[in-house]
Amino acid sequence: MTLKERLNGRLKRWLVRVRRSVPPGLRSLLGLALVAGGIVGFLPVLGFWMIPLGLLVIALDVKPLVQYVRERWRGRRDR
Repeated sequence: MTLKERLNGRLKRWLVRVRRSVPPGLRSLLGLALVAGGIVGFLPVLGFWMIPLGLLVIALDVKPLVQYVRERWRGRRDR
């Protein structure tokens, strides 16, 4: 198993866990906090990796984005 496959698996498990355990309004705030932290990613503790992760968390609450992310995820898996 490659590093990319392991990271995709971890990300998927994390998103499922967030979807099940965090209420929708709080998910949006968490996503916004991740994006805001990513904007100042040049600071030592924060990183630019937080921006796409925050957008994925926000996408969990927006129905058209959920469908888009699922289609993209399936497309990557088929490659």
